[in-house]
Amino acid sequence: MAGQDRETGLKLDIKFDEHGLVPAIVQDAATGQVLMMAWMNEAALKQTLEIRKATFYSRSRNKMWIKGESSGHVMEVLEARVDCDQDVVLLRCKAHGPACHAGYQTCFYRATEASGPMKFVEEKVFDPAKVYGH
Repeated sequence: MAGQDRETGLKLDIKFDEHGLVPAIVQDAATGQVLMMAWMNEAALKQTLEIRKATFYSRSRNKMWIKGESSGHVMEVLEARVDCDQDVVLLRCKAHGPACHAGYQTCFYRATEASGPMKFVEEKVFDPAKVYGH
């Protein structure tokens, strides 16, 4: 019954993985375009819901971070959704700038096929060296 409550009930009951994380997909609320994916721990999710700015947990740096804290490219959270079994979060956002630290509007700027190399499907929209200083 507990699984059914999670799937059909109205109680927020995020199913974090064995590392205490849940994947979060950021989507442009106006266009529907998927902008990025990052990880959230419980504290990052709580902060996101409170301040309405996409906040994540960096596995490599072992700390929370707010999207746009160094670039100014904040993701303003308009709506937070969860999937049916509450193991993925979807943040529908108003993007205040590009999402990708590599200089693209979205982190999904390359396409791949069954064989052959990937190809770029977007153009860079900013120079990361000028924004991040490295």
